Amino acid sequence: MRKIYFDTETTGLNCKDCQIIELAMLIYEDDEKILEYDEFINVGYKLPPKIIELTGITDEMVQNGADEKEVASFLKKNLTSDTLMIAHNCQFDLSFVYQLLYRHYPDEALDIVSDMDWLDTLTVLKDRKKYPHKLIDGVNHYDISEVNFHRAIDDTKALYDLTSAMKNERDDLREYINIFGYNPKYGVSGGIFPFITYKKQDFNNRMVSSNSILPNK
Repeated sequence: MRKIYFDTETTGLNCKDCQIIELAMLIYEDDEKILEYDEFINVGYKLPPKIIELTGITDEMVQNGADEKEVASFLKKNLTSDTLMIAHNCQFDLSFVYQLLYRHYPDEALDIVSDMDWLDTLTVLKDRKKYPHKLIDGVNHYDISEVNFHRAIDDTKALYDLTSAMKNERDDLREYINIFGYNPKYGVSGGIFPFITYKKQDFNNRMVSSNSILPNK
């Protein structure tokens, strides 16, 4: 199976009003890495100061980045139907990737993202450890070496290690494919995708039993 571990850095939280400024992907085929992709995207305007402070991404870095249409073309070519997409808080990244594709391929965007499978490591982590559940919390929980968080390529490398650690701990990740947990207090953020099953997910104080994981509820 083709697997893509990916992460985005964006100009804000609203996928309809904001854009991706960095996209990183580690692409694997049969568990062998075939491509490491990391691209800044020129969105054509100055970044919010809070985003610069949070990510360390500057206006100059973005201005020297790729045109968004080039990135959309790369995604269209590589997001194929035999692919499992993996991200931490995948709903967020999926929403931004879809909106990017929609701006350039409005008639094809939904077909592209719906033809693939999606795995949210945040949903898995909530069944494995008590709160909090950010990527850095998972890294620390599994004693993974820390990276420069809030840069997409570093987060993606940490994501790969986190996914491997959770698979080694209990090999049930396949059960979470296309199932996203959400906090019932806040509901689902971003778009509702018809190919994803959304389930209310409360916090757990410990690793839940194999009979109590979110897909079984």
